Amino acid sequence: MIVAVNPYVVTNGNGQEAVKFYEKALNAEVISMQTFGDMPEDPNHPIPSEAKDRVMNAQFKVGDTIMMLSDTFPGMPYNLGSQVNIAIHIDTVEDAKNVFEKLSEGGKVGMPLQETFWSPSYGQVTDKYGVEWQISTIKQD
Repeated sequence: MIVAVNPYVVTNGNGQEAVKFYEKALNAEVISMQTFGDMPEDPNHPIPSEAKDRVMNAQFKVGDTIMMLSDTFPGMPYNLGSQVNIAIHIDTVEDAKNVFEKLSEGGKVGMPLQETFWSPSYGQVTDKYGVEWQISTIKQD
């Protein structure tokens, strides 16, 4: 079952500045902010120094809405017009797979569903209408 749908803003290296801007401009309450440098270390994929201070994920509350934000990883494309996408949080891997497959029909998979350190099943897809989606299964404790 889908638990939440959130607007997700993508910035190009100035995510921390953007979070502060939205905090003031929208009277937002910052809930959390993690940088790529906060990720668990992986010797097979070391984090380059220019990425360590970039925002991997920030969450802030605007009214009753939770918005999310992240920077692009250095070297990844940043396309004007795709700064906002939609994050869907789902409670089971099976439901996430089902939603992901349906959104993928006629679209393009950017990142196949896979386990990450924050989710048992996370992936990115652009649907046939050009809308970018992030599908994430909520980690059960």
